[in-house]
Amino acid sequence: MRNIGVSAYGIRTPIINRGDNLPVIVAESLLRMVESEGLTLESSDIIGITEAVLARAQGNFALVDDIAADVKDKFGDSTVGVVFPIFSRNRFVNILKGICRGAKNVCVLLELPHDEVGNPIMSMTKFDELEDELRGPIPADEFRRMVGEYKHPFTGVNYTRLYEDISDNVRVYLSRDPRDILKLTPHVLVCEIHNRERTKARLIKSGAQTVYTLTDILQKSIDGSGYNPDYGVLGSNLSGEEELKLFPRNCDEFITQLRAQIESRIGVLPEIMVYGDGAFKDPRAGIWELADPVVSPGHTVRLSGQPDEIKLKLVSDRLPEGASQEEKEEAVTKLIREKKSSTDAREGTTPRIFADMLGSLCDLISGSGDKGTPVVLIKGYFDDYASE
Repeated sequence: MRNIGVSAYGIRTPIINRGDNLPVIVAESLLRMVESEGLTLESSDIIGITEAVLARAQGNFALVDDIAADVKDKFGDSTVGVVFPIFSRNRFVNILKGICRGAKNVCVLLELPHDEVGNPIMSMTKFDELEDELRGPIPADEFRRMVGEYKHPFTGVNYTRLYEDISDNVRVYLSRDPRDILKLTPHVLVCEIHNRERTKARLIKSGAQTVYTLTDILQKSIDGSGYNPDYGVLGSNLSGEEELKLFPRNCDEFITQLRAQIESRIGVLPEIMVYGDGAFKDPRAGIWELADPVVSPGHTVRLSGQPDEIKLKLVSDRLPEGASQEEKEEAVTKLIREKKSSTDAREGTTPRIFADMLGSLCDLISGSGDKGTPVVLIKGYFDDYASE
């Protein structure tokens, strides 16, 4: 029986610059690490590359003015209603700058009592106290009179004021219902991440005249800017006062190139994924980590599958109490091997796809700070108790 199951390694790389040959850099960094640690790279291993370095190498950046041009093209001189953005300096400030710069007037509707991923705009105690009075759209100044100058418990930011101060042509409101934006304007930009299609459908059903989502903004290049045909500006991050780094595109092409680099050097074709935010929720803050549209915008086919496992703890509880350790190990191994040759449903784990679980693991290993490990190697993930 093996003494080690799954293991994950954060791999340091050189600083990635725009235009770098990322497949070569990742392959060289990976193989250098494997050799230095005395490891053997296998086809069942998984290599994760953070979306940030791929987008940077692609030069997938855009300016606030590029967003402004696209907003102007889509909405003309209409007042633009911005519905339920997340509360984030990194994720939304430059997007809102572009919207304000491209629109004549902007009405921002913030969600009560917290945004889509759990960032609070007021305390839940206050929300419970005022719930019956919180009928939107509530102007931000009135809201502050009701709840006080609430600041986010971790960032220390009052997001009603932050978004109000972006531009002279923006007004901030709050509500529990996205359809309240139609009391202010029939022209809407849905800024939610995961609920965007449902909200868009509800707004159209309620009489909205123009409805776009953030996936429609910079879906194509504006005068040579970066773009993303699938996600627009969703998944973007602050890059500078006037610039955003967009979510990477053409991930499958990058994966093919990286696999070719590794195969040409050592004859192995590992599983590969590009990952962003992990899909987990902080138990203390109540904030869902996933501010990207997906955990993994690109991965090899196998990683789209789901685990087919038995719950070892349940099996262990049901083994005969008088059995020896060897007999118990043999019984568990037999169950796992029989399961592999059967199509019957088994008592197993929560049915999440591999890419979402592995992306969460990669995100935790690489972090978002100064670890300097944008590449993660995962070994033994597809092994089980019966593996030799």
